[in-house]
Amino acid sequence: MPTIISSTDLRNHYNEVSTLCHETMEPVFITKNGRGDIVTMSMESYEQLTGRFELYGLLQEGLDDVKAGRTLPLDEAMKEIRESRMR
Repeated sequence: MPTIISSTDLRNHYNEVSTLCHETMEPVFITKNGRGDIVTMSMESYEQLTGRFELYGLLQEGLDDVKAGRTLPLDEAMKEIRESRMR
């Protein structure tokens, strides 16, 4: 169940909201005039989230390469990796 608080509560209880974000590692949804407005989360949660997005992007690039036939047999790929380390 998501945590939802008003912007007034955020303003009046910032430290408690910050602690909640850090302890639960979950986002807190902030409302303004009774409507969804922003989401806040700990820096650690944000970094994990953006890391996942980066990983998903890299995985998609790999899937696109496979679909387009841009692949090498394992022994050739490993040879290229070893050679690139020697440079």
